[in-house]
Amino acid sequence: MKTTGLVGGMSWESSLEYYRLINTGIRERLGGLHSAKILMYSTDFKEIAQMQSEARWEQAAELMKSIVNTLKKGGADFVLICTNTMHFLADEIEKSTDIPLLHIADATAGEIKRHGIRKAALLGTRFTMEKDFYRKRLAEKHGIEVIIPENDERKIIHDIIYDELCRGIRLETSRDKYRRIISGLADKGVEGVILGCTEIGLLLREGDTDIPLFDTTVIHAAAAVEYALKH
Repeated sequence: MKTTGLVGGMSWESSLEYYRLINTGIRERLGGLHSAKILMYSTDFKEIAQMQSEARWEQAAELMKSIVNTLKKGGADFVLICTNTMHFLADEIEKSTDIPLLHIADATAGEIKRHGIRKAALLGTRFTMEKDFYRKRLAEKHGIEVIIPENDERKIIHDIIYDELCRGIRLETSRDKYRRIISGLADKGVEGVILGCTEIGLLLREGDTDIPLFDTTVIHAAAAVEYALKH
């Protein structure tokens, strides 16, 4: 079994899910007392969030590179960045190291295509929805058309993530807001919705909407299990 390196703490609410899901996946595959070999570097998310809001992406990139290097030195065989937003820096991080990085958008695209979906909506932080790194990768590498909510809806989605979900707050009223936004996207022809923030899956579950939800945390963790056990 390969050792999984997790760049976590962004936020730790979803990093908990990564740890649980990867260990559960290994146990289901190998049985008995088996669990995953994991190294996690958990950041102080306040520092990361400030870098994001102040557009200090170069500084954030240097921090991410340092963390990945620390995980590699610790014995990680591959790494996952446990957040969608910081994949904005994935290409730069990959260029700085020879350790494999499992990209969250690639894992998600595979699951979307397995469902035969070619048009999906992307929900996440403003950075993930409005910058093109995620949508462009899905379109150019995987042939998936991605649309994003309207500006006022993007603000609602973003604020709920940072003001509630990253702080461990889960409100039924916020779930209803997300569901209304998704319903409107479905009316525009969207076939599925990417929960493109690793915290959104803590609020929305499959069955909450009439169209499929693609929880990037669940999908990314499953990809880690596959890679860890790949010969």
